[in-house]
Amino acid sequence: MMTWEDWDIEVPDVSKRSTLLQLAKMAFNTYAADNSSAGSWYDVHQDGWDSTPFGWHPDQDGMRGHIFVSEDNSTVVVAIKGTSAGWLVGGGGPTVGRDKKNDNMLFSCCCARVGPTWSTVCDCYDGGNRCDIECVENSMKDEGLFYPIGTNLYNNVTYMYPNANIWLTGHSLGGGLAALMGATFGAPVVAFEAPAEKRASQRLHLPSPPSTHHITHVYNTADPIPMGTCTGVTSMCSIGGFALETRCHLGQVILYDTVQRLGWSVDIRNHGIQVVIEKILSDNADWKDEFNEVDEDEDEEGSGLMKVLRWGWPGRKRGSGEEGGGDGDGGHKQKRREVPLPRPALEVEGTDGVCTDCFNWEYGIFTNRTGVKASICS
Repeated sequence: MMTWEDWDIEVPDVSKRSTLLQLAKMAFNTYAADNSSAGSWYDVHQDGWDSTPFGWHPDQDGMRGHIFVSEDNSTVVVAIKGTSAGWLVGGGGPTVGRDKKNDNMLFSCCCARVGPTWSTVCDCYDGGNRCDIECVENSMKDEGLFYPIGTNLYNNVTYMYPNANIWLTGHSLGGGLAALMGATFGAPVVAFEAPAEKRASQRLHLPSPPSTHHITHVYNTADPIPMGTCTGVTSMCSIGGFALETRCHLGQVILYDTVQRLGWSVDIRNHGIQVVIEKILSDNADWKDEFNEVDEDEDEEGSGLMKVLRWGWPGRKRGSGEEGGGDGDGGHKQKRREVPLPRPALEVEGTDGVCTDCFNWEYGIFTNRTGVKASICS
């Protein structure tokens, strides 16, 4: 049995709008090589961050992004570019093909087998609604995919900055990759509008600690991609050749209910990171007064961009009486929330604490036609 150790780590203070805004701007900047193009870059240097691009050679079609480092080298943010899909989202460029392959490998139920006219990204479909799970898991290990590239990048960053707090962020595919890397290494993650990555983490056999709340997903209800509703032959995702079918995320979720509160319509145009920045997180956003007068019940301390998260894992002895203001009035004052309260993904996306996706697929070992062990996906 695996033994889990617990420790205090400094993580982004996701209760602060300013923190989410800063990280969202970094995620936006990953879609450009540098700040040379007006409108393609938010200036984070004035806030004390230096940046170094990775993967941005004109001939490279792999994973791209930027590494942002604080002035004192105490904090490093690895920001990963999301999908470039021409007219659909993210613009064009040489990464379009591999971005789509990674999306369809990570976030589809079975190799992007949506219908008979689709070209799959792996040969694991076995007719009907059957999918060879062993084949899918082996296909996830392809060195041409971005996840193994990301793990190598993370190892290099930790070597370069051995004493720094290393955080991960990204938008869309970049957010999903950041979450998978965070699940692998235990690094704090803030992902924006990312497709659901829990099934991919299971197929990669990533660690399953008692808590994954170091991973925070931020998305809005008018974006069909993280909601898992950009499916069906008439959806914009399908028209663009994307099989983004999963709907269960790891960690915790900050959900902006833009449909109910702001009257937005569900539209793939609400997937863009600039929509999040300009219409949800910015100072003049319509949303800023929606969340207030709610008690905060977080096991944390700190101020500014980061906080200390105390992992309540088995074996930790919590102090009694040192924290909190008692159970009486005692001068207790409610705090005004700046963002929606983070909630466990299973609570937000599931029913009775259980989230299901790909429920119409049957998974087993089928390709050899012997010793078949099948089970319905849950």
